[in-house]
Parts: sequence; C-alpha cells; structure tokens
Amino acid sequence: MTARRGIACAGNWIVDIVHSIDGWPRKSDLVHIRAETTGVGGGAANVALDLAAFATGLPIVPVGLVGRDLHGQTVLTALAGAGLPTRHMAVTDAALTAHTHVMTVPGDSRTFFYYPGTNDLLAEAHVPVEVLAAQGIKLFYLGYLNLMGEMDRVGADGTTPASHVLRRARAAGMVTCVDLVSADTPEFRQTVEAALPQIDYLFLNEVEAQRATGCPVTGPQDRDGMLRAARQLQARGAETVILHTERLSLWLGDRPLWADSTRMDPAGIVSPVGAGDAFCAGCLYGIHEGWTVDRCLHLAHCAAAAALRGATATDGIPALGVLLG
Repeated sequence: MTARRGIACAGNWIVDIVHSIDGWPRKSDLVHIRAETTGVGGGAANVALDLAAFATGLPIVPVGLVGRDLHGQTVLTALAGAGLPTRHMAVTDAALTAHTHVMTVPGDSRTFFYYPGTNDLLAEAHVPVEVLAAQGIKLFYLGYLNLMGEMDRVGADGTTPASHVLRRARAAGMVTCVDLVSADTPEFRQTVEAALPQIDYLFLNEVEAQRATGCPVTGPQDRDGMLRAARQLQARGAETVILHTERLSLWLGDRPLWADSTRMDPAGIVSPVGAGDAFCAGCLYGIHEGWTVDRCLHLAHCAAAAALRGATATDGIPALGVLLG
C-alpha cells in the first residue's frame, strides 16, 4: 500500500447550470433569473476537481462517460484546465452528457432538474480497474451510488455492476471509497446493500443513512440515530462509515469519533452545492496520506466551508496551504 500513490475518481460527470432566482413561481407564472453560472458537478467530478484544487501534486485520475456534445466538451475542458488527464473519460454518441438545472433561491432553497444522459449508460466496461491498479493508484472512489442507471442495476444474485467494479478494485490492491446521493428511489437500500461488502470507506449524509438502513435519523444533530445507522452499515460490510451533516460528522471505524462542522455566517454562504463532496475530498486526501482521523475531519470540514463560498460545486476550493492556513 505504501508504494501506491494517487486517487481514481469514477462515476457521475454532470454539467450544472446554476440559476439564481427571486423566488419559486406559481404554476404557469414567470420568474426572473438574476444570475447564472455553469460548472461541472457530480460525485466523481466534484471530488476530482476539489483534490486538484488542493494543488498538492497528488495524481488524480478521472474515470467516466460523457457525450459528444457541448456539455461533454465542458467537462473535458474543465479537466484539462485543472491539469487532470482525460484518457479514461470515454465519449459516446448514444446519449447527451448528463446535466442539471439548479434553481437557487438565495437564503432559502435549491431545486434540481436533472437529465441523466450518459451517467445512466456508464457500465463496468468503462471502468478500467486493473489498468488503474497497474498504474499504482492507491484509492478508488466511486460516486454516486443510486445515480448511475446501469451501474445500480440489481441482478438476480443481489449484486450490481457497481459492486463488481468495487470487488475488482479491492482484488487489484486499491482501497475502495464510495459516496451516496440523496435520491428517493425504491431500490436505494438494495443498491447500497449490494455494494457494502466491497467498501472500505463509505461516505453519506443523514438522509442517505436513513434511506440505506431504515433507521430513523431525526435531523443533522441526531447522534443516536446516526450512530445506529452507521453501525448497521458497518455490520453489513462497510469497513469504515463516515457520516456528515451540516452540523457535525461521525467517523465509525474501530470506534465512533465525532467532529463539529465549521460554523459560518449565513450571509457568507453563496451556494450549498458541492459542500458534501468537498468534505469527501478532504477525507480522501487525509486517508491517502495516512493522517489521523481528527486531522482528516478537520480538513474535510474546512473544505466543505470553502465550497459554501463558491457559486458552483468546486470554484470555492483553494490550495491546501491556504485551506489549512
């Protein structure tokens, strides 16, 4: 493990078009868009670009599928601009690149209109696990479960293509890290359970924890509910469960460790899009470097706070020295 270096980021690649609106209109009414920002989003995209923004020189390898269209070019241009390789980013004519229209009411709420496109076509064959392992990659990240149509498909044996990819990654010597999404789907719990035995580090929030286990979690400070859910996920296969909310985080490995989130003035929050992925990126960097849990969580919360100050999912992330300075 000590000879390996780098993080592969596989899964969702989405173009986010973030609209700032005055308020939510009534049916058939018109509302003005006051500002519009386009950025790259999705689990793999956000984590890869956040890690690149840390500017540590750590090898980051994006893996995914985009369309041969303007949004696909936006993704590839963003990766090139961040100095990341695109050799494992497949391009297809079979669908448009996944994209989301994010309607944000400042200080109130955000609503997502999502077109899955190429994310639903991403298949096991698009993820060259053994090639990545042969390149010496240390961590293999996959996100998000339950937002990848083909990869989330549950077979007759209870496994999924995502679980097969994770099993191969482990067998090839990489540490597996998986992130969930807050999608309210009938198969949510089944999809997660299929992957749990192949997961070294599982990232999720309190909403996802409840959906994945059925354990009630009453809010972002419900420590008892969070711990019950995390223990259930660990009992079903995940080695380490890292559960984060807007108020605190739980790292459940050999024992539970808690950390409070960075307190921010609400007036300084530009957009909450991407904060959870920035938290994940901070943890992944610390895990890669062999940091203590406390140090990993400190970086994770600093990264999440920085993300809140940006309009898109990743544009608020500074270099590591600035982040921790």
